[in-house]
Amino acid sequence: MVRKLEEAPVTMTDGTPDAYRALRDPAMHSLGIGTTHDMNSVITGIFLPSLTSREIHVGRKVNIWRGKSRSGISILWNKIISTDLSKQVLELDLPVYFFEGIYDYTCSYTEAKSYFEKLKAPVKGFYTFEQSAHSPLFEEPEKMGHILQEDVLAGTNSLADTK
Repeated sequence: MVRKLEEAPVTMTDGTPDAYRALRDPAMHSLGIGTTHDMNSVITGIFLPSLTSREIHVGRKVNIWRGKSRSGISILWNKIISTDLSKQVLELDLPVYFFEGIYDYTCSYTEAKSYFEKLKAPVKGFYTFEQSAHSPLFEEPEKMGHILQEDVLAGTNSLADTK
């Protein structure tokens, strides 16, 4: 897999090759750094758990996955990966909460923390999920619910690891 990834390098000038995109998710899932930390397949790792969520109406669940299946990688992909928010968005006039899985390499934990530390906001909270990759909502739902109720809805950051 390393050889195949090296043969399809991502660059700022040429963007993200299709060969890289085809390898990315399987590589990340096998390493536990993608959608979830212990995901073996999209079906058992995220699809079925998302259907069991009591907070989302069944019709919306179906529409989420219908849209996901039709959209593929975002048409904004190249713009997204070439945009450095830490240089463009330095301050926000609203509360900001980062929910970060320690195993997340979809949105790098260390890069997210670095950005969080630079960002100015009236209330900030950085929350580390020790058993999660990119989906702490599904991987650690009790902790997520507690933070949402105690901090986010209250507009505070008392449970945050970093403020």
